[in-house]
Amino acid sequence: MTDAIIPLHAIKGRGSATRIAHRFEKDARAAYDDGWGTLEEAAGEASGRLQTEVMFEDARSAITHNDSPDIFFDYGLNPYRGCEHGCVYCYARPTHSYLNLSPGLDFETKIIAKRNIAEVLRTDLGKRSYVPRLLNIGSATDCYQPVERELRLTRGVIEVLQQTRHPFSLVTKSSGVERDLDLIAPMAADRLAAVYVTITTLDGELARKLEPRAAAPHRRLRTIRALAEAGVPVGVSVAPQIPFVNDDMEQVLEAAWQAGARSAFYTVIRLPWEVAPIFKEWLELHYPQRAARILARIHEMRGGKDYDADFASRMKGSGLWADLIRQRFEKTCRRLGLNRQRVELDLSQFRPPGAAGQGSLF
Repeated sequence: MTDAIIPLHAIKGRGSATRIAHRFEKDARAAYDDGWGTLEEAAGEASGRLQTEVMFEDARSAITHNDSPDIFFDYGLNPYRGCEHGCVYCYARPTHSYLNLSPGLDFETKIIAKRNIAEVLRTDLGKRSYVPRLLNIGSATDCYQPVERELRLTRGVIEVLQQTRHPFSLVTKSSGVERDLDLIAPMAADRLAAVYVTITTLDGELARKLEPRAAAPHRRLRTIRALAEAGVPVGVSVAPQIPFVNDDMEQVLEAAWQAGARSAFYTVIRLPWEVAPIFKEWLELHYPQRAARILARIHEMRGGKDYDADFASRMKGSGLWADLIRQRFEKTCRRLGLNRQRVELDLSQFRPPGAAGQGSLF
């Protein structure tokens, strides 16, 4: 048996190492070493072509409905498909399969932007049948990933929500949310907005491997501070927890508390569909000596499998290891004072938009 050669330099700045075939493809091709250095040549060529490509689509609807009992919001809104942050563990990666694209490198290099998302949202909110409920922006992919700096789709969405007095929350790993504080802070003062910042670890070197194009951990702490100082209810997500990889949950929670976060939540890593082989490849590249140990603990929390979709356990896992993570989280939150007060957004202020171009007397 010969050792597989995976060129490390081919994944610089990216979470995935390959364009793994998606689950709907009939044929899958794999490179192999023929002894003439062709793998290295191909890797060198690929590394020069890994530019982010933005493709546009016209969305037919803006809001997705959620009936999962283990998720706190009822509606989701995502201005983008795919995410340049490249988080190797991202549970949204398999959605690129529906576009006939790879959940691997394509997910982080081929970004689909819903260019009409604000206009469609206005239409959705104006329907007679619409009932306001808890809405989360960025429930699948980050709404403040790098392309947002130019396209400003998320800002357009928040402008519509501000005009209609519709409450929302958002989750991000980006400091880009600070740009929109002029919209978010006044809404937060009226109990119409809350923000959650994900900090997986304080270890900058590890974060660069796990989330190669997301903001650095210390920068995310500054974002929490900026939000809190502006009066925005801000929480921290310490997700996902990965056994023997990011083991500084207590330190993250304490740093977030000191920065101004007053709520927190976590999940344990989940590996649905193509996320499993992508994450396993990442382990072999970065932590080959402990890869088997890490996977064994993940399987222990998932009933012996890569992933268990049961609503009762898919977010937090089950078993002794999952219970240990839960105890660590709960004890640290109690010690710090996190989650003592629940953020209640006010749905009663919603005012449906008028017809396009129609003004209001009030």
